[in-house]
Amino acid sequence: MNREQIRENLEIKPVELKHLKQFNELLRYVFQVTDSDIEEGGYEDEGEITKAKRPVLKSADVLGWFNDDKLISQIAVYPCQVNIHNTIYDMGGVTGVGTYPEYASLGLMKDLIKLALTGMREKGQWISYLYPYNIPYYRRKGWEIMSDHMTFKIKDTQLPKPQTTTGSVERLEFDHPDVIAVYDKFANQTHGAMVRSDLNWDEYWRWENEGERTAAVYYNEKNEPTGFCFYWIAEEVFHIKEMIYLNQEARTGLWNFISAHFSMINYVQGSTYKNEPLAFLFEDSDIKETITPFFMARIVDVKEFLQHYPFDSSVAPFHFVVEDPIAEWNNGTFSLSWNDDEEVTVTREAIGEPVVLDIQTLSTMMMSYKRPTYLAQIDRLTTDRKTLRSLERIIPNQSAYFSDYF
Repeated sequence: MNREQIRENLEIKPVELKHLKQFNELLRYVFQVTDSDIEEGGYEDEGEITKAKRPVLKSADVLGWFNDDKLISQIAVYPCQVNIHNTIYDMGGVTGVGTYPEYASLGLMKDLIKLALTGMREKGQWISYLYPYNIPYYRRKGWEIMSDHMTFKIKDTQLPKPQTTTGSVERLEFDHPDVIAVYDKFANQTHGAMVRSDLNWDEYWRWENEGERTAAVYYNEKNEPTGFCFYWIAEEVFHIKEMIYLNQEARTGLWNFISAHFSMINYVQGSTYKNEPLAFLFEDSDIKETITPFFMARIVDVKEFLQHYPFDSSVAPFHFVVEDPIAEWNNGTFSLSWNDDEEVTVTREAIGEPVVLDIQTLSTMMMSYKRPTYLAQIDRLTTDRKTLRSLERIIPNQSAYFSDYF
């Protein structure tokens, strides 16, 4: 049977709860999840992780290609919300992407991605995030890098000296209400961050062993929680999963707590998710830091995304000329003009000077991962100098923070 005949025998339809086992089997095969991975994540067996994924399948929009009733290719979209420059957007979180190798190169995933984008658009999810296992592949589908993951390693002798604060730290359960409250405040004031639902919190902890889930919470002098650190200690290393703080006092208080472990550890190592090197904040800045691309973003509907975008100011009208390889509704002209109240209007007619770019470049620029001037320098966008200066003025200059994983 040739490849055209194989495709003709396939059917695309929703993946339902009755397909849960097949859904997980495909994920395990594509991402090579081993029994040891499941055990390290705190699960007793494959059946337990399958049950844990049941709420995901119930809440997400999952589409798949089937050969008879056998699931052979799939994509899932989680309903999420994210903060984009202090405006909350509904976001389609793409995950569970995979195809069995014997069905590769049939164009199955391209069709699933287009249907997924169509569904996001219908639900008002004007932007999509995903974790890329293959950055070039997702770039070809319209996503682009929007955030970084930084890891660091600090010797015990390089830990900051304790500084006086008016608050204190308590060790609490990872899901304590004060932890959730601090994160909610943080997410609602931090560009890029996920506004976590219960489902998002479950995914955040999906592969973390329960023994590695302690929260150190900082309380100010009014006994208000203003920061926390998820951590565990193993083999004389203090591991930081994530540190969240609402002000510098909380940051100082949490590092005081970490430094208090000086006699117990040789190193502190951990992660941060913002393009802000930690070394500058330390007296001894000779520490090891590595930066890797983390998540990618894609504008789902250009017109609606721009209509809701919180521009920093108003400028002379101009228009984007966008090219999108999948979502044809994003191809063409999108003009921006502002009224006296600095409210933007987006239309499809050409007004002012053009800014020519693809959907990937528009996405990373509006997420402030890369600035307009830099993108013009590397030939990712084309426009005149005056309009380039306008782009620099209206797009907030704040890098995205995103620490979730789905």
